[in-house]
Amino acid sequence: MDKLNRIGLQKADSREIAEKLNELLANYHLYYQNLRGFHWNIKGVHFFQLHAKFEELYNGALTRIDEIAERILTIGQTPLHTFSDYVRVASITEAGNISGDIETVRATQENLTLLLSLEREILSMAAETGDEGTVSLISEDINENEKTLWMLNAFLS
Repeated sequence: MDKLNRIGLQKADSREIAEKLNELLANYHLYYQNLRGFHWNIKGVHFFQLHAKFEELYNGALTRIDEIAERILTIGQTPLHTFSDYVRVASITEAGNISGDIETVRATQENLTLLLSLEREILSMAAETGDEGTVSLISEDINENEKTLWMLNAFLS
């Protein structure tokens, strides 16, 4: 019984999933911060549309950050919680000094593509280990991120 965590999942599997969830958490933090910067600094003819959209996206990202961290805790592990850890672990990079509509939307598109790739990896791992809670969390986010990516692609086309 000592091989199972408090919710009945294999501890070793949960450690591996938590490691990937921490990677997702780190990337979400950089994605969130990029969106905040885009929201504050957007310029041009699409200002009103994108200013509101970036706010919607960063509010959604903030919710996801909390859900991911709480899932890591639920499976018996510790979420990363320093910005230096996020920058060290994340593949998404800081997007400074970007204020144009095309550049900010393209950067958001690239960030979401990276998040989706990582989420699909986590989804596969969680499904293989019977971690339905993580599967549910990630599946819901994939659906939302795919829809947002579709919208960003439409904007750019």
